[in-house]
Amino acid sequence: MPFRTRGVSVALATVAALACWPPGAAAADARPGWAAAPAPGAGSRPTGTDRPFFYLEGAPGTVLTDRLAVTNPAGHPVTVRLRGAPAEGGTDASAWLAPAVARVRVPARTRAAVPFTVTVPRDAAPGERTAALRADGPGGGRTVPVHLRVTGPALAALTVEDVAFARRGGAAEIRYTLVNRGTMVLRPRLAVRADGVLGTALRHPARALPVVLAPGQRVRRTETWSDPPALDAVDVTLTVTAAGGAHASARAGYAPLSRGALGAGTLAVVAGAGGALWRRRRRAGRTAPQEQPAPAARELIRVGDRP
Repeated sequence: MPFRTRGVSVALATVAALACWPPGAAAADARPGWAAAPAPGAGSRPTGTDRPFFYLEGAPGTVLTDRLAVTNPAGHPVTVRLRGAPAEGGTDASAWLAPAVARVRVPARTRAAVPFTVTVPRDAAPGERTAALRADGPGGGRTVPVHLRVTGPALAALTVEDVAFARRGGAAEIRYTLVNRGTMVLRPRLAVRADGVLGTALRHPARALPVVLAPGQRVRRTETWSDPPALDAVDVTLTVTAAGGAHASARAGYAPLSRGALGAGTLAVVAGAGGALWRRRRRAGRTAPQEQPAPAARELIRVGDRP
């Protein structure tokens, strides 16, 4: 039967071809490419041999260390470039990461452990940070997450300083400086109030400012005062608050004129009012009718007269 003979011949040819295939060729093609992951047994936590990410913690000013394992299962060397990179979500700390080498050459079927350091700044606020180690090589790149925790007491402290004013046509500009004196990242809120002799000239309730203050950071800001008083001298109070109990205020005097000019103007007003009152009284004195003295009584009996 020709058909069966042909089928058997094809099957035998296939078996012969597989028998002649180089040993391990199929397994080599099935292997994945090079990989990058936390080195087994290094770092703080997790302590298992298979870590999906790095986890490091330390106080401000400390230097943390760990190792990145780059595995090359291929039959030829692989060169991989390493660098710190931002991670999704959280507060970026990629600038704190520094691999021991920027480029590593991994021989065939070898794993290389590359040390890296995390330098926590002295002014770093306590809390969680995120970063990543980026490895780029043949066929693309790998990103290994790095979770960091900065230890230490959390302190929320904020001050408002250097309050000053500047005229802008019919408006005024309130200038001030915010300083984060604590160890926490702060998102401040500001309230402004101005009180003078004639009453309250300005009242702005607390509102969130479009600024995020890192520990030790100073930010210079301005507030526009569209209708400042034209004559009244007022005290302007700036009050800032933030989460964690941060609270501070500063006060400065605002006058539309200098103190000397304001004093001279006040004296001029008083003098003018006094002069006007004196002139009014003088005119009233001129127009009033003159009082005539009472006529002397005539003598009705003369001495020496006879009846």
